[in-house]
Amino acid sequence: MSDAPPRVGFVSLGCPKNLVDSERILTQLRAEGYDLVARYEEADLVVVNTCGFIDAAVEESLEAIGEAIDANGRVIVTGCLGSREDEIRAAHPQVLAVTGAHAYEAVMEAVHAHLPPSSDPHRDLLPAQGIRLTPPHYAYLKISEGCNHRCSFCIIPSLRGDLHSRPLGEVLGEAERLVESGVRELLVVSQDTSAYGLDLKYRTDIVGGRPLETRLEVLARELGRLPAWTRLHYVYPYPSVDRLIPLMAEGLILPYLDVPLQHASESVLRRMKRPAASEKMLQRIRRWREICPGITLRSTFIVGFPGETEDDFDQLLDFIQEARLDRVGCFAYSPVEGAAANALPDPVPESLKQDRLARFMEIQAEISRDRLAGQVGREMTVLIDAVEPQRLLARGPGDAPEVDGQVIIDGAWEEVGPGDFVQVRVTGYDEHDLFAEPV
Repeated sequence: MSDAPPRVGFVSLGCPKNLVDSERILTQLRAEGYDLVARYEEADLVVVNTCGFIDAAVEESLEAIGEAIDANGRVIVTGCLGSREDEIRAAHPQVLAVTGAHAYEAVMEAVHAHLPPSSDPHRDLLPAQGIRLTPPHYAYLKISEGCNHRCSFCIIPSLRGDLHSRPLGEVLGEAERLVESGVRELLVVSQDTSAYGLDLKYRTDIVGGRPLETRLEVLARELGRLPAWTRLHYVYPYPSVDRLIPLMAEGLILPYLDVPLQHASESVLRRMKRPAASEKMLQRIRRWREICPGITLRSTFIVGFPGETEDDFDQLLDFIQEARLDRVGCFAYSPVEGAAANALPDPVPESLKQDRLARFMEIQAEISRDRLAGQVGREMTVLIDAVEPQRLLARGPGDAPEVDGQVIIDGAWEEVGPGDFVQVRVTGYDEHDLFAEPV
């Protein structure tokens, strides 16, 4: 009889892209016979997958490393913050090893060096879809890594490199395995989803005996053939995005588009090194709604970017009032170590940043409430996330998990559970959520 398998604890921080990295590392650990444990005290070693995108995330990651060291003592660090090894070791010289983002092989080499695998791996116990950190009924599907843009406020390329698209057949194969395992919603993520296939020159892949180009439009259409929702995140506003809207109107993919616009003032966008054509963006939004009237549009914006004037900010407010986006996140600009924007002149005082953030969110909150009010009386299909004693918590086509609202259905339910689809009629709303009754 073999000895007890080595035990690994794991901490996953950051965005859904990082979560997918964590799932791949955990899958490989389990495939090699490691036991995965929830408590630091039970582990022989702890892996911390960090985030390093903004200063607050760096602080959170360093705190998590410190907690793991205090509780366990044997820690391997990976993820985005791993590109700043000197900073990690200055704060926590005890760490066993440091690797960068999506460095799966390097993580496993470090684990092997400090905690050799069991001589009897239990590969037969590993599910075909791998280990996931999301609920069983939805999963993130990462289609590419890295980014070719050089936005002045962002350090993603230095953390994760340039764009590297996964082969189309590989992505579709993973999607099929996930759906076969019970996944009912695929959340497509990457640093720049619109750019999928660009680095491969949109080469043709043979999938199921069919030649298919490695393009987002082709991928979306193929995913739409699966018996699950497909939701697109982080869609950079290339002109090619316009070709996705008819797929939404056809019902192949969810009528939901997450487009990070960041600002509306052309002078600010130029300093951000982002596309600077807000009027054209408004025209495209109007056209998208003409083609697919039920589309939900989500975006993120930054206020208080260096050099942002009151006129720039007013242009942003004018934009959101005309665009009337359904879901919006807004952040006060925060310097990120290594970002080119740090060298820009005319920083905005912190108090003014916070004032602009509050003014922005006040206007957007009213817009969001109006958009939700427009849903009352509408029938829709919702996906059940949780069953509580006297209500169901669900999400509609316009609700991504964790970042958007919910659809709340009152009443006691016995015949439905997470992952089931239910047809409902919207009866009310509050600041973030909808209320509904079954049809």
